Amino acid sequence: MRTSQRRMTLLATTAAATAALVTGGLLTAVSAQAAAGCQVAYSVASQWPGGFTGNVTVTNLGDPVSGWTLRWSYGAGQQVSQAWGATVTQSGGQVSATNVDYNGNLATNGSTSFGFNASWNNSSNPAPTSFTLNNVACTGGTTTPTTPTTPGTPTTPPIPSDPPPSVPPQTGLVGWATQNGGTTGGGGAPATTVSNASALTSALNATGSAVIRVSGTISCSGMLRVRSNKTILGNSGATIVGCGLNVSGDRNVIIRNLTFRDWNDDAINVQESATNIWIDHNTFSNGYDGAVDIKRGSDFVTVSWNRVFNHDKTMLLGHSDDNGAQDTGHLRVTYHHNWFDGSKQRNPRVRFGNPVHVYNNYYRANTGYGVASTENAGVLVEGNYFENVPDTYHLGEADSGPGRLVARNNYFVNSPAGQTGGSVASIPYSYQLDTASTVKSIVTAGAGAGRITV
Repeated sequence: MRTSQRRMTLLATTAAATAALVTGGLLTAVSAQAAAGCQVAYSVASQWPGGFTGNVTVTNLGDPVSGWTLRWSYGAGQQVSQAWGATVTQSGGQVSATNVDYNGNLATNGSTSFGFNASWNNSSNPAPTSFTLNNVACTGGTTTPTTPTTPGTPTTPPIPSDPPPSVPPQTGLVGWATQNGGTTGGGGAPATTVSNASALTSALNATGSAVIRVSGTISCSGMLRVRSNKTILGNSGATIVGCGLNVSGDRNVIIRNLTFRDWNDDAINVQESATNIWIDHNTFSNGYDGAVDIKRGSDFVTVSWNRVFNHDKTMLLGHSDDNGAQDTGHLRVTYHHNWFDGSKQRNPRVRFGNPVHVYNNYYRANTGYGVASTENAGVLVEGNYFENVPDTYHLGEADSGPGRLVARNNYFVNSPAGQTGGSVASIPYSYQLDTASTVKSIVTAGAGAGRITV
């Protein structure tokens, strides 16, 4: 069992981790300088149609402050929807960012960072040209407090708690499987339809590129080997009962639109340095061991839009505390828009991988835990919806030592925020982050087999 020390929240470490995350990987930046007053670095870290992620670092060049509010104005209709590392509100074009509990004290030359998501109109996203810190303008010299430019503007105007997503959710390939040359599976190879275990086994194990369509219900046992450059697609209602798929040392495999149940080992096992794997829009239930286990140096994997229910051990990343020599520097996986529907634990459980990106998933009534970061892994838990989950995320698990975990933009219903600590490497790919409060409706409408046309 986990020790109480592993479950303690480390607020100071969390602050450092958040600052490290939001200041990395800047795409554009502007600065406002002050000889005595404040200095602000504003940047757009990523941008997509209808939305963007912004980062801000503020440095206090004047007397120490205890409690701060940074203000700026947008002139092109940008609207902030979410923030981390600060409480951000907006009225019209005026934005106010106020410290949270761990970063309110700024010594002379002390700085802190925060980030946010916002919408834009797709034609122009200009950076703000001026900032004030506690009503002191960052203008390049010593200034005195000024009166806000819009008298009567409330400092904490309400923001709608349930804003709609700015664009439709991403259902194509996103995440780690886009890296390292990308993941195309069988590409444009002619499709072969299989409807029994013998034909499926032969098609999966053949050399060369192939698109394999699974039809009907196939009963089998054990693990069926999947070779490189394969796309496995389920036709409507396609179901695999009793067995699983084993991608071992091969690369460039896509597995989509299948229902797995009653498997007697793992449903999908990715191991032995397999790379560029996309596991998407499948349904898993009532199996013996893992629904999707990824281990032994595998890398560049995306697990998206799957539903797991009536099952215990869901998604293991890294099989052993003793396998660090093979796993360190690998096990980079993206988990997004999955529906962990009452699945008990390992949603996922992570060893060694950094960064592992867990975003926009819906967690419902997971009685064990949601996410566990162990053995020096680095996990970013971002924009997820947790409902009736008593243990949302934590560091360490059973005999495994703690990893690192940064959490931001998550939404909680009858669920506590979990344990965080340490820093996580930056995410190298672009992605659209759906507003966390909308994730339940988005994921339940789209996750699982039968939700796509293939």
